[in-house]
Amino acid sequence: MSRLTHLDESGRARMVDVSDKDATARTATAAGTLTCKLQTLEQVRAGTAPKGSVIQTAELAGIMGAKRTAELIPLCHPLPLTKVEVRVQIDDNLPGFRVASEVRTNAVTGVEMEALTAVSVACLTLFDMLKAVDRTMIVGGIEVTSKTGGKSGDWHGR
Repeated sequence: MSRLTHLDESGRARMVDVSDKDATARTATAAGTLTCKLQTLEQVRAGTAPKGSVIQTAELAGIMGAKRTAELIPLCHPLPLTKVEVRVQIDDNLPGFRVASEVRTNAVTGVEMEALTAVSVACLTLFDMLKAVDRTMIVGGIEVTSKTGGKSGDWHGR
């Protein structure tokens, strides 16, 4: 790449012009973790966490986050999302939670940022809902795990 696409000739930030691109089916997946104490997981399993239904709330928050990505990331294009799925799973081996998202659209630009935002917001919601019982939690490892569609084609990571 010879120049940064989000800067104009004078170095000012700009939203990339995608007017001439064809809409194609696009998908992105992302993943991340929230590590915590085993006792925290036990409270979530038992349904005794102080703020209630932790996993379901985090999944819903992740979906809502994906839908608001263009409002949060300054140069992202608003996209018509056709699917957003967020899954939070308890993992005793971390210990903590594994969070994964899948986002789809039929548009002129990809949905990697929406997938990352979904995972990030879900992890932050887990943190918020559990901080009263565990202040040692760590959000981490948030990454795009795959993308399909568009000019650059398909990519699959871990």
